Amino acid sequence: MLSGYVRVGLYPEALEFFVRNWGQGLCPNGFVLASLITACDRSRCMVEEGVQLHCLATKIGLKDDVYVGSSLLHFYGAYGFVCEARKFFEDMPYRNFVSWTSLMVGYLNKNDPTEVINLYKCMRHEGVICNQNTLATVISSCSLLDNTCVGHQVLGHVVKLGLGNSVSVANSLISMFGSFSNVEKAQYVFDVMDERDTISWNSIISANANNGLYKESFDCFYLMRHANGQLNSTTLSTLLTICGSSERLKWGKGIQSLVVKVGLNSNTCTSNSLLSMYSEARKPTEAELVFDEMSERDVISWNAMIACYVQDEKSTNALCLLAEMLWMRDVISYVTFVSALAACSSQEFIIPGKIVHALVIVAGLQDNLVIGNALISMYGFCHLMIDAEKVFKTVRKHDEVSWNALIGGYAENGECEDALEAFRLMRQEGPSANYITIVNILSACSTSSDLLTHGKPIHAYTILTGLESDKYVHNSLISMYAKCGDLSSSDHIFRQFDDKDVVTWNTMIAANAHHGHAEEAIKLIARMRTTELHLDHFSFSGGFAAAANLALLEEGRQLHALVMKLGYNTDLYVTNAAMDMYGKCGEMDGVIRILPEPMNRTRMSWNVLISAFARHGCFEEAREAFHAMVKLGVKPDHVTFVSLLCACSHVGLVDEGLAYYASMTTDFAVTPAIEHCVCMVDLLGRAGRLAAARDFIDRMPVPPNDHVWRSLLAASKVHGNLELGQKAVEHLVELDPSDDSAYVLYSNVCATSRRWEDVESIRRQMGSIRKKPGCSWVKLKDKVSSFGMGDKSHPQSKQINEKLVELKKMITEAGYVPDISHALQDTDEEQKEHNLWEHSERLALAFGLINTPDGSTIRVFKNLRVCGDCHSVYKLVSQIVSRKIILRDPYRFHHFSEGRCSCSDYW
Repeated sequence: MLSGYVRVGLYPEALEFFVRNWGQGLCPNGFVLASLITACDRSRCMVEEGVQLHCLATKIGLKDDVYVGSSLLHFYGAYGFVCEARKFFEDMPYRNFVSWTSLMVGYLNKNDPTEVINLYKCMRHEGVICNQNTLATVISSCSLLDNTCVGHQVLGHVVKLGLGNSVSVANSLISMFGSFSNVEKAQYVFDVMDERDTISWNSIISANANNGLYKESFDCFYLMRHANGQLNSTTLSTLLTICGSSERLKWGKGIQSLVVKVGLNSNTCTSNSLLSMYSEARKPTEAELVFDEMSERDVISWNAMIACYVQDEKSTNALCLLAEMLWMRDVISYVTFVSALAACSSQEFIIPGKIVHALVIVAGLQDNLVIGNALISMYGFCHLMIDAEKVFKTVRKHDEVSWNALIGGYAENGECEDALEAFRLMRQEGPSANYITIVNILSACSTSSDLLTHGKPIHAYTILTGLESDKYVHNSLISMYAKCGDLSSSDHIFRQFDDKDVVTWNTMIAANAHHGHAEEAIKLIARMRTTELHLDHFSFSGGFAAAANLALLEEGRQLHALVMKLGYNTDLYVTNAAMDMYGKCGEMDGVIRILPEPMNRTRMSWNVLISAFARHGCFEEAREAFHAMVKLGVKPDHVTFVSLLCACSHVGLVDEGLAYYASMTTDFAVTPAIEHCVCMVDLLGRAGRLAAARDFIDRMPVPPNDHVWRSLLAASKVHGNLELGQKAVEHLVELDPSDDSAYVLYSNVCATSRRWEDVESIRRQMGSIRKKPGCSWVKLKDKVSSFGMGDKSHPQSKQINEKLVELKKMITEAGYVPDISHALQDTDEEQKEHNLWEHSERLALAFGLINTPDGSTIRVFKNLRVCGDCHSVYKLVSQIVSRKIILRDPYRFHHFSEGRCSCSDYW
């Protein structure tokens, strides 16, 4: 009767039946107690009852019974009490193969495969003959250890003992060879099996899946169904784990239909696999549907959904799920907290991140190494390296992840020297550096001086340690050389690498985009298409960035056409990159045309839109977009406010800018960063409120950088404040004595005030410092024509000069009077006027008028701020020739039409 209760899973009833009969004088034997202990084992919730049965066995003298002993070993192992199991095992007077196997299973469940192998060696040393269950447990441990040597030794024991025909042993061998990436041997074991069960099929499917043989996995599944193999949740879950990509998602949806058909849609394990599949495929909406329809959820379900939100950058949703778990008093694992900390890895979530840190301490998980590493990463991403260092010091034993998180944090925050010092300490005290270490340390190198001092020595280290052949390190080397200004070395490394993957191509595309080599970046995309590799959203975003940098609208349109052709137009990441390209090429119509519907826009979509409006001086539209974004529940971040404050600055709305700056912290918990402060100094300075700008700098929450002082210096020039300009220059030179812009801008301030002696003195101070030359360019068809001041090198130079003479005559008749205050040389008025007509933007305009059809829009781009007199010329020309002219300088777009400019003469 007891055995019957246990077999059908009526575990509490079995215990009640025993207690009832024991009260009537029944004296239990070893079989009875072993059966009851097994009931406590399988119930997973009868720990106290199992311990009481152990006491009873001791009391009535059955503790040393081999069946009772083996059951107790399995009981303690099942509940994770491996130390108690080991102690009991050591006290057993007689141990058979069941006893040994039970203890091994306990260690295996505790994820300690090394101890399983040690026990197996002791067992063989004592001459105990093992059975198929023992060997299956040992083989599974070899899989976890990834120890091929021990695995093959155990295989020899299997053959010697004649247990090769055992289904459980063969199944374990298939799994072991699959974990060793030896699918051929796994397939051989499977093929020679006389008998197969569901686990056999699941093992060979899993072996193929884990080694990237996705098609073969589904071929095995097809054969399994034709062999009338019994499907279970493991079968379908294994297949779902390989469908988390856009290419294989259709297979996954087919498996999901089968899940419903065979009635496994209520199975928690299968539902968790569906959650993971949709999460990996970046389909959060579908993942939410699966999660909401789950009748039962375990901690894996919650963790999978939180991780999905984190991956989709929906940090608020992820933290709300954590709060719901806490409110429901559901089981929370360390994995839950790791995902929650990942959700807080940005400055706007600093406070929630610290709250999660506090919850970790309350839960007693602060000593967990994985959580410690997640905390180091979170504080690093939040730019709180002091806190990251504190956590690092409290971690008892650092592993490579701890060091990599610390080095990565330093690199993320541009603290190159600290990153290198941590790398030195890691090599001295910690584990060996791996590819992640090298990737992090290379990302810390971003200047030409870094390249010589640190970048090249690290490259030498990768060659010495053999890490150079790693594809991630290889790609990081390409990126590092490009960032440090050595694109030729990037190209050399790229060409040398035979096994180029998508990331390698994307890295080289991004490197060319970074250096403004837009045409080369787009050529790389074309070459990449000739390989067997598929373009991804990083490929397109790199191409769009390249087109945006040089405002290559035609190339950008061609790339967008390719996006449409390949079906990436639904990818919001690609759409956002295309919007940014159109915005930076002066095509606001293009931005609006591909803008997703409000409900489908990510925060990045809103940011790109607001930034484009700001760049084009459309404050009202930028403000409306901002408020629509907030109304839809999308939380603005620091990027949003940078764009919004820029929009205020470009139209001189000081009060609105001050109000938005204040609302950042009070309404949206966005901590002001240096970028916001630069915008505020620019806003106040442009409006002539120089004293307020200087006062703002004194009260800034972050130390002022060169951009702050450069904005103040530029404002001093516009408003002729020589004293304030000089103070700004002093700070700029203190920060970087080789900064040419400091000297040039201050020279211009003095020139505006007609302090010609000071101008000459400043130019002498510049000495060998090279001034960044101003240039303008026009893109026609497949060629960019660039012009410097007074440039005579262009093949059409004669026609350009003739056109300029014609334009000068036309606009003079229309009332043009040159503003010679913009001619910053100590010459007579006639020469100053002549110098104005040699400005690069006028040469580019004349070239555009000569080479474009009447009525078409002319697009001119300039690397420095447009001259005020040239601005007046552009307005008059747009009216006289009835043409739209778009001029982009580093700060904004100017749209000239019918004698007016979109900036309303405020820029």
